[in-house]
Amino acid sequence: MKKLTIMIFLIIAVMSCTQEKINTGNVIFIHPDGTGLATWNATRVYFEGPDGMLNWDKFEHIGFYRGHMKNSVGISSHSGATVHAYGVKVEQDSYGMDGTEPVTSLSGKNKSIMHEAMDAGIRVGIINTGTIVEPGSAVFVASSESRRNSEEITKKVIESGADLIFSGGEEWMLPEGVSGIHTQNGKRTDGINLIESAKELGYEVIYDKYQLEDLPRNVEKVLGVFAEHNTFNDKTEEELIELGLPLYNESAPSFKEMVEAAVEILSSNGNQFFLVAEEEATDNFANKNNAIGNLTAHKKADEALGFALDYIQKNPNTLVITASDSEASGMGLLGNPEERMSRDENLPPTDRNGAPMDGINGAESKPFISAPDKNGNTFPFAIVWSSSSDLYGGVIAKAAGLNAHLMKLNFDNTDVYRMMYATLFGVYLD
Repeated sequence: MKKLTIMIFLIIAVMSCTQEKINTGNVIFIHPDGTGLATWNATRVYFEGPDGMLNWDKFEHIGFYRGHMKNSVGISSHSGATVHAYGVKVEQDSYGMDGTEPVTSLSGKNKSIMHEAMDAGIRVGIINTGTIVEPGSAVFVASSESRRNSEEITKKVIESGADLIFSGGEEWMLPEGVSGIHTQNGKRTDGINLIESAKELGYEVIYDKYQLEDLPRNVEKVLGVFAEHNTFNDKTEEELIELGLPLYNESAPSFKEMVEAAVEILSSNGNQFFLVAEEEATDNFANKNNAIGNLTAHKKADEALGFALDYIQKNPNTLVITASDSEASGMGLLGNPEERMSRDENLPPTDRNGAPMDGINGAESKPFISAPDKNGNTFPFAIVWSSSSDLYGGVIAKAAGLNAHLMKLNFDNTDVYRMMYATLFGVYLD
């Protein structure tokens, strides 16, 4: 009995020592919303060819993502973000809370991992190519009883203390009747001008990619307001063609440009930093069943992943982790030999089972053409959609750099928090 007791003590001691030796460093969490294995495969085929490689393919640590919620196997963007930010399961309709109740994080604190990082003196930033209230980034610093409380959420984000905030959403920063750089009329009913509030809080405020290029990288606090709503135009292909609108606003920085600038700014003083960056267009274009918009958004997300992978080569004390929380609209790639899918003829509006089908310009247009394979051959293909909602399915989590080995093959959505927490604070929470 005495020997058994000693053995148990030694095992516990070894486990404790192992936990204490987790190295701490920076965290870059890149969240291309609504993405899954099928969407990344389609992106590779279109831009790099069937035998090509995306930056996404270069991550060596992989986890098959399990995304269920406390009361549902279905996921919402705001509940998925809440799990990432707090490390615990919540109800599906949750925005930084458990339904309408306060949530205690996996660490036992009544605050998100980002607020805990701020308390520890870690530099933090959030990025969203969508509006400022998009939960994939905003939930890390703001909570509300409803994701529709845009005024409240915007105010909480601006007042959160984050060192860097890049997003759209100027409409929710200005009072009704007040015009800005991107909007003709603000939407706030409380009369508060949050742009002015941000300046009073010490933020340098910038509005486009040119000001971002010129911004000194040693700035202490910066608010980037890059659009009235989103930095992209999330409409169907047909609507965009009719209105003459591009996929992305030309004055806004790309996702990669935002991520690159954010890392340079947050790391400029040599201190530890934590960045959460969301490419929202991968979700929104899919929910509009806009195939070319969705593939383009994936490419932009992949460019940011490429920057992050390059960064950790020179800064190995950094964890890069990437994951979505659901698959938007269930995209699939339909490819047939050219005699069955002519590259010169318009596609039918639907597949045989009625699923909506897209070509290069939307429904009833010519098919996409892949980039060449290793033999120089290109192939026609179509995109089909199973829904217009966020689905449970083939989300893949990946990691590289510091502590990437902590990624499990069977990877729960709460494990995103665990990996980030371990890297920021040196403790892996069971």
